[in-house]
Amino acid sequence: MSKPVSIGVKPTTVDVARVAGVSLATVDRVLNERPGVRAVTIEKVRNAIDKLGFTRDTAAANLARQRVYKLVFILPETTNEFVTGLENEIDELRMKAIHDRTRVERLHVPPFEPGAIVAALDTLDADRVDGVAVFGPETPAVRDAVKRARVRGIAVVALVADLPSSKRDYFVGVDNVAAGRTAAQLMGRFAREAGRILVITGSRLARDHLERRKGFDSVMAAEFPHLDVVASIEGRDDPAMIRNLLPKTFKTYPDICGVYSSAAGNQGLIQFLKDSGRAQDLVIVAHELTESSRAALEDGTFDAIISQDSGHLIRSATRVLKATADRLPIDHMQERIRLDIYLRDNLPAPAPFIQEETK
Repeated sequence: MSKPVSIGVKPTTVDVARVAGVSLATVDRVLNERPGVRAVTIEKVRNAIDKLGFTRDTAAANLARQRVYKLVFILPETTNEFVTGLENEIDELRMKAIHDRTRVERLHVPPFEPGAIVAALDTLDADRVDGVAVFGPETPAVRDAVKRARVRGIAVVALVADLPSSKRDYFVGVDNVAAGRTAAQLMGRFAREAGRILVITGSRLARDHLERRKGFDSVMAAEFPHLDVVASIEGRDDPAMIRNLLPKTFKTYPDICGVYSSAAGNQGLIQFLKDSGRAQDLVIVAHELTESSRAALEDGTFDAIISQDSGHLIRSATRVLKATADRLPIDHMQERIRLDIYLRDNLPAPAPFIQEETK
């Protein structure tokens, strides 16, 4: 690399144009990778950038062009509390983002319906959308739709559930295999007697749910062989469906001693436990700290909750999409979503949390 040329102040695009011997408009086209610039000219501009040690001030450039970022969040159309929490965070961000020249929209599709996600992605216009965050199942059709969006110039992140086969730009969410392993450690240490463990999942198409089950099974088999994990029941994140499935499941496996609720729809599990009188004799490990799961933890219905910060998820996805659209590096440490483990004894203060979830 050439040694930067000292000019006494931070170099600008004007300096780059002067050193390269091209117009300012040409420098702008090269920086934004627009077509119509000869390879030899691109090389001149890049050499000038190297010599000057030029670093682009993206914020200033966007302000000068009066650029407004347009971001879309594709979410499942459901009333489950976790998704409602994400919606609330998006709505709050929408109000604040106006001052940051960012417009944020929500687009809803039926839950666990890959075709609906494909249709939503294919309708996005690259002239009107800079980036999209996708929360949904991974299938070949979704993978191809993500690829088409990226080819059109739309930045894509996978939200909550990873889409690794789509070669996406980034995944914003927790390590779900680690989440499942953590749930198994909690379950195995709380459940002292031999018995069966039931796992409630949302969908076998959902990668986050599959990864949690994978991590859960690996630890249970290796460290807690006295506990037999039975086949998952698929509740589609629907509380009413879960409530209706559980009586038959408990009749089939009367020696169930613990339940791992790896997805949403916890209100259905809570209702069953209270109606059946089983709330105190089962170990329950669930996901996501919501208003109802918090109450279940406080009254002893649940033993532990593994959660992720909805606000961090939405803010992180927004930052990553904007950075990707601007071809800037991503601060991976800042965007790391941590696993939070809550027991009754370490719950955060309730007022701020309930306000965010129910407003």
